[in-house]
Amino acid sequence: MHIVCALYHFTRFSDPAALKPALLDLALAQGVTGSLLLAHEGINGTIAGSRAGIDAMLAHIRALPGCADLEWKESTASEPPFPRMKVKLKREIVTMGQPNVDPKARVGHYVKPQDWNDLIRSPDVAVIDTRNDYEVAIGTFEGAVDPQTESFRDFPAWWEENKHRFHNKRIAMFCTGGIRCEKSTNFLIGQGVEDVYHLKGGILKYLEEVPQEDSSWQGECFVFDGRVSVGHGLAEGPHLICHACRRPILPEDRQRPEYEHGVSCHHCIGETSEADKARFRERQKQIELARKRGENHMGGARGV
Repeated sequence: MHIVCALYHFTRFSDPAALKPALLDLALAQGVTGSLLLAHEGINGTIAGSRAGIDAMLAHIRALPGCADLEWKESTASEPPFPRMKVKLKREIVTMGQPNVDPKARVGHYVKPQDWNDLIRSPDVAVIDTRNDYEVAIGTFEGAVDPQTESFRDFPAWWEENKHRFHNKRIAMFCTGGIRCEKSTNFLIGQGVEDVYHLKGGILKYLEEVPQEDSSWQGECFVFDGRVSVGHGLAEGPHLICHACRRPILPEDRQRPEYEHGVSCHHCIGETSEADKARFRERQKQIELARKRGENHMGGARGV
């Protein structure tokens, strides 16, 4: 089994570029794969590897400036969830596009997973899912508002257009691991909303700690790795990924007439031109050729 570790931490890195080489070198040495984002505001990402490899990475990250109290969430995967390791430099570790938002200054009230059900079932509470539309489509909390945003950057505009709906309501927000809510709650506080709450540890922590029989969660939770989705107890879900549009699909969706591997699915078939699809087919052909060359090379090596 592979340990999958999701983490984020807001802290001030004066020179995030200087942190990249050591993180990448350690990951390669430990056989750890995944993706880490570095920005002046902190670190965010998901990595996977052996127990020893993940422990080495966490020890290194906790030794970075301001990261001693780093929190993370772990689950497992039966297959390697990432093909390689990437460490990227970004303007933001989660992109909201609001320069005045500062989670280090103030955020909403954290709510533990065990207390979340009571909060969201209160009649004076509006529950808002801050994730993207394709994530919400495969699972969300009972009664949650879906902003139907294509990216987190769209959330501030959605709030401006819809804030009248939540007059005299307490606002409870949630996301996959908690990072988007750090920014969205700070944003709402800056907009004058005082009673703002968010699920500590996000959906992943809730699914890990709250028994299915007591759960208000419906469906699966989209994750940004090879597992595609997880359910209660963080068990791997049934979803696959459409390699054309990166949206989650179910195994039976591959039998639909709109599906062509690497080219289209029922979500995206109408979103691309025939020229796009021809380009996708050529890309898929090259991927298959590269895969076969790799298999032939490995077979020859074993025969030596």
